[in-house]
Amino acid sequence: MEEIQSQSDNYRSSSSSASSPASRVPSSNFFYLRKPGSLRQPISFEDSPEWEDTDIDVRVEEGGDSIHIATPASPSLSKLNSGSLPSPPLPESAIFARKIAGASIVWKDLTVTIKGKRKYSDKVVKSSNGYTLPGTMTVIMGPAKSGKSTLLRALAGRLHNSAKMYGEVFVNGTKRHLSYGSYGFVERETTLIGSLTVREFLYYSALLQLPGFFCQKKSVVEDSIHAMSLGDYANKLIGGHCYMKGLPSGERRRVSIARELVMRPHILFIDEPLYHLDSVSALLMMVTLKKLASTGCTLIFTIYQSSTEVFGLFDRICLLSNGNTLFFGETLACLQHFSNAGFPCPIMQSPSDHFLRAINTDFDRIIAMCKNWQDDHGDFSSVNMDTAVAIRTLEATYKSSVDAAAVESMIIKLTDKEGPLLKSKGKASSATRIAVLTWRSLLIMSREWKYFWLRLVLCMLFTLCVGTVFSGLGHSLSSVVTRVAAIFVFVSFTSLLSIAGVPAHLKEIKIYACEESNQHSGALVFLLGQLLASIPFLFLISVSSSLIFYFLIGLRDEFSLLMYFVLNFFTCLLVNEGLTLVVASIWQDAFWSILTLVLMMLSAGYFRLRSALPGPGLLENEYIGTSFAVGQVRSISGYQALRSAYDISPNSNSKWGNLLVLFLMAVGYRILVFVLLRFRVRKNVSACRFFQCNQNTNDAR
Repeated sequence: MEEIQSQSDNYRSSSSSASSPASRVPSSNFFYLRKPGSLRQPISFEDSPEWEDTDIDVRVEEGGDSIHIATPASPSLSKLNSGSLPSPPLPESAIFARKIAGASIVWKDLTVTIKGKRKYSDKVVKSSNGYTLPGTMTVIMGPAKSGKSTLLRALAGRLHNSAKMYGEVFVNGTKRHLSYGSYGFVERETTLIGSLTVREFLYYSALLQLPGFFCQKKSVVEDSIHAMSLGDYANKLIGGHCYMKGLPSGERRRVSIARELVMRPHILFIDEPLYHLDSVSALLMMVTLKKLASTGCTLIFTIYQSSTEVFGLFDRICLLSNGNTLFFGETLACLQHFSNAGFPCPIMQSPSDHFLRAINTDFDRIIAMCKNWQDDHGDFSSVNMDTAVAIRTLEATYKSSVDAAAVESMIIKLTDKEGPLLKSKGKASSATRIAVLTWRSLLIMSREWKYFWLRLVLCMLFTLCVGTVFSGLGHSLSSVVTRVAAIFVFVSFTSLLSIAGVPAHLKEIKIYACEESNQHSGALVFLLGQLLASIPFLFLISVSSSLIFYFLIGLRDEFSLLMYFVLNFFTCLLVNEGLTLVVASIWQDAFWSILTLVLMMLSAGYFRLRSALPGPGLLENEYIGTSFAVGQVRSISGYQALRSAYDISPNSNSKWGNLLVLFLMAVGYRILVFVLLRFRVRKNVSACRFFQCNQNTNDAR
């Protein structure tokens, strides 16, 4: 205790610019804003506008459909605009037309262990207690690797298979899992489809998620657009096109949140909503989320750092460090908590910066490096405390504080009575999802020039080159070997051009992984949709390239033979497409996928015995049934002309057997892709497993 007291005294002396806790912390909500006409005065809590202080009143009506809650009055937009820093203007339509029945979440003694996650302990979250209420924003804050995202995933039931959770989680006062559609989860990094507009992207997301007719989902999409203030960007491409720029990072982040809002969830979990956003975009994002919370939705998200203006919009804060809960309660009470522990926030410093400075152990290394430096005012660092001591002090102060007792009493109050059950809103049928994914993929492929249009142009240019080199061969016996070489060059190198589709396939796999984690799609649905959408483009490539090659080379002039040539080449493209998907699913990296495919296709067949190679169906199609004159009297069949070089069958129907082998190869590759998507692509734990984990923990107790 003497060490803690001495460190606290050092910190008090280093923060001499901070006013005393009594004068700094008013009884009302705080917000760092200057009064008009006081621009040259230092910012302090005394300059904050006066807002009423209300107590939380939660009551659950039996038989009702929502929890009625009177939340503390947060700064309204009109009051924020009264200061010198106005908040971003929002359109009137930014508010939902319908109110959302939120839900309360309570977690009690929640502990999460992940083997190998920590150097000294497997516990990522340690005995955390807290709650979140409808119509409020609860933020989980802390330095890197403090357990923020793990706690958020534990509450949403999305922990990884290797994680084990202990403790209790209550939803509306009962231990139950979160059903599909009752909540939304936004990852830190989400994959958006750049070739779609914002409205199209949200509309297809609604079709994948919601049951019912198509026309009923347009109003849901418009509500989501207005809720996230995306009206000005609704008809703009997300990723841009040609010389047109795509959406800025702030709007992209809001689009990813709007995708989850089409389900009108009761609870919305967001992992780092301010990730890669500048200060203006971050403030606009939080004001938009504050508007969303005012409709009744329960918001809980993680955040690493925020500006003073953003910090003033939070309702509650859960402060973590190394998995330990250092504080849970109102944002204003957190400042009082730090003051009581001996670490008051300086006047000119952001509260979140101050909190992280006190509990982030990385600052100890900075002080160790710079302890002998001198700045303009003397010593380099005005903050000379040990963060380990600060963490222990804050944790001990919180456990014995009134705030911790208030949290325990609120947990008892929220779990005393059972609230309404969050029912599942149903899912779109598998047939509907396949149709939607097929149509969406068709639209994407038609707009993405790198997907199939580039391959079409390359195939036609290559075919023209090969056709002009081997044109005018004639039908003599001496032209057989040259004609066979032309066919092999055409098929081999046009198949090699399938590598151009690797980046597009990797993007498709990322989109699938993002949608599958939120149960918007599935492996079988994705594969069928992608296959059906790619067939028209592959058929277009096969027809255009085959016609150019067939007539430039001068192959047999029969329609049935031409159709077999086109069908055989189309099946080869299907096989290559499946092989490309397999390699992309294994590596999930463009460089290694392209390198592997190049080595596989260039060496395919060159290290096999001639007798072990499959029958060349295109050669049988060209030469079975033909004859060549040898001298003036004798003639030989096309089978005899090729028999010495290639093992082909004299039966004219054997070429269909070879075509069947190609078709089975295409199907086999698709099945392998299905297995890889199911077991290799990273997945989150289902909500049922989350419920079973809670039940097993309770039974053990």
